[in-house]
Amino acid sequence: MLVDLRIFLRRQIREIVADVEQLFHRLQQLSEKYKEVLMPGYTHLQIAMPSSFGLWFGAYAESLVDDTEMLHAAYRICNKNPLGSAAGYGSSFPLDRTMTTQLLGFDTLSYNVVYAQMGRGKSERIMAQAMSSVAATLARLAMDNTLFLNQNFGFISYPAELTTGSSIMPHKKNPDVWELIRGKCNLIQGLPNQIAMMTTNLPCGYNRDLQLLKEVLFPAIAELRSCIHMAVYMLENLQVKEHILDDPKYDYLFSVEVVNNMVLNGVPFREAYKKVGIDIENGNFKAEKNRTPHPRREYRQPVYRRNFGPDAANADKFHFDRVDRAETELVK
Repeated sequence: MLVDLRIFLRRQIREIVADVEQLFHRLQQLSEKYKEVLMPGYTHLQIAMPSSFGLWFGAYAESLVDDTEMLHAAYRICNKNPLGSAAGYGSSFPLDRTMTTQLLGFDTLSYNVVYAQMGRGKSERIMAQAMSSVAATLARLAMDNTLFLNQNFGFISYPAELTTGSSIMPHKKNPDVWELIRGKCNLIQGLPNQIAMMTTNLPCGYNRDLQLLKEVLFPAIAELRSCIHMAVYMLENLQVKEHILDDPKYDYLFSVEVVNNMVLNGVPFREAYKKVGIDIENGNFKAEKNRTPHPRREYRQPVYRRNFGPDAANADKFHFDRVDRAETELVK
């Protein structure tokens, strides 16, 4: 059972990595497509400085790269061979555990037979933590989409068939898909703690409590993959609004640029900051929207280039091909 579970988990990680890679590439495409389209940047949910859709999409792409590092760590933990540990105390049969490790495509083996059983629950929790990392990125992306679709923002839009109406309000176009993704991913973020609480006070050796882990982990894997698929589909139909910063309510986004320009012209930062602040307070601030940004302030920062290639956390790093070869040879 433990061998089957390890093989199952590594296969599921492989599927999740493929899904994440698909979402990554979609975000990269959008980042490149809209890198020149400006949007407000926020801190404390207050308008802060100019940003771009290229930066916004690219930020989530880079977040997925870090999430894939988590999946890689989980894969390395799960891809260890417990075969031969028997009930957790070894076997008197002359088993070649190194040979079975190679035949089954495992990276290495669980050397200590007691720990091979103790690893149950731990490998599931580590995988859940990696899933939680992906879910956190998705939940935050879902929240941004929900917020930016709001009429008070109006930065993005979706076709009517991807939103829902209201039973009494004919104007409504609700972002139900993103709201469900957000909710499901928030639940998945609680999965590591749920597994930890189910295994936190178990003695060494096998305990029947471990059977319950399947009831929470297996459905969560399916839910996460479904959320990733839906996120990709939604982003394939997203439309971006241009010329957002032409609206006067976003003039204060450029206050930092005005301060910086004064500093570059020899005014001490403290004096420049104070003057611009007074101008804003007195209603005399004039935004320099048409001024080409100084090279050090990259509103149109190049799209994140470290994609799923050899220099990033890509599928090649997992050596899935080695598992494929081992399993193919085994069933000949």
